[in-house]
Amino acid sequence: MPTEHSHGHPTDPDIDAHALSEGQILEMALRELLIEKGVVTQPELNEQMNRTASQSASFGASVIARAWKDEEFKRILLNNPKAAITDLGYDVSQMPDLVIVENKSQIHNVVVCTLCSCYPRYMLGPPPEWYRSAAYRARIVRDPREVLLEFGLKLPPDIKIRVYDSTADLRYMVMPLCPQGAESMPIDKLAALVTRDSMIGVGTPRLL
Repeated sequence: MPTEHSHGHPTDPDIDAHALSEGQILEMALRELLIEKGVVTQPELNEQMNRTASQSASFGASVIARAWKDEEFKRILLNNPKAAITDLGYDVSQMPDLVIVENKSQIHNVVVCTLCSCYPRYMLGPPPEWYRSAAYRARIVRDPREVLLEFGLKLPPDIKIRVYDSTADLRYMVMPLCPQGAESMPIDKLAALVTRDSMIGVGTPRLL
């Protein structure tokens, strides 16, 4: 369910629930040092992670690209995602329910699971480490605009941000806006523009 200052779970997230491993602490320290020294930027790191995750998120990307091209498929997908995916020949009957929320010109959606890491794996593959982190789960609800800025996504102040909190029974996924001028591209080319992060809501599709 969407929230701006609260979430759909009955209790607040325990931000100390998961201790970081030694390897995770070293990785975070190295990443922060590289950013501090100007060797790499956070958007560049995000892009590299997008490339790494592109294969596992390719199914979700192809579904979004089809919706961009086919208004009738888009209507069905937004109304009943699992039925639309089943019509493509995939068996998702045993998967958790899915809701796809569409970005609009004045509305940007982002997904989280504040208690754990519920995530539409059958659409996007395994969740990234940061999605499972206590910091993301706690902060994206409290201050989504600031968190998105840390991902390199600066939204105009007039854009409303809606945060959707996934549960064990219900997953959320974002349908990002199609890049301007890309409407005439074939589905396979459009799918290449759709990043995993754009379907979580912390990024946007690749530019043409």
